[in-house]
Amino acid sequence: MTTGAQTPRSPARPPRSRLRTFLPLGVAAWLVLEIWLLTVVAGASSGFVVFLLLVAGVVLGSVVIKAAGRRAFRNLTETINQQQSAMQAGMPPEARPNSEGNGLMMLGGLLLILPGLISDALGLLMLLPPVQKAVSRYAQRTVERKLRDAGPGTLGDAFRQARMHRPDGKVVQGEVIRDDPDDAPQDRRPPLTR
Repeated sequence: MTTGAQTPRSPARPPRSRLRTFLPLGVAAWLVLEIWLLTVVAGASSGFVVFLLLVAGVVLGSVVIKAAGRRAFRNLTETINQQQSAMQAGMPPEARPNSEGNGLMMLGGLLLILPGLISDALGLLMLLPPVQKAVSRYAQRTVERKLRDAGPGTLGDAFRQARMHRPDGKVVQGEVIRDDPDDAPQDRRPPLTR
């Protein structure tokens, strides 16, 4: 049933990013290339060799992820112990600048676990320290640029403001008291508590 009133139109959608447009096509092309390469290797040698390559990738990737996880946990434990001893001595805790590439090692292990020869080659590349340093520098520059270019009202803007105003991450709880009677709310609400 129509009443003669026009239905409100939704505001214009922002244009789709290139990443959202081309990512599905890139993933599909990567999968087709991986399958084609596996069939070429199976035709040149045998299906059993391909099976052994895939199993070796899973085993090696699992070992790499486990080692990176242990190293990350050990670094975390050392950092916590250092901060606790610094706090007991009355000194400010010392910040550790990097995580020594544990995340990139885990990414390399994950790429090794994924079935396919191209992902195995990329996983092995990610285990090399010069590649890890280059990837981490590129990722850091990209994140800093995105945060710098973030518009007002976005998550990046909120993160940037939080980093500027509260670098220590402390939250100050309180209540807003207004002296102007015109701005006073009509109903009194209790303060938010945890």
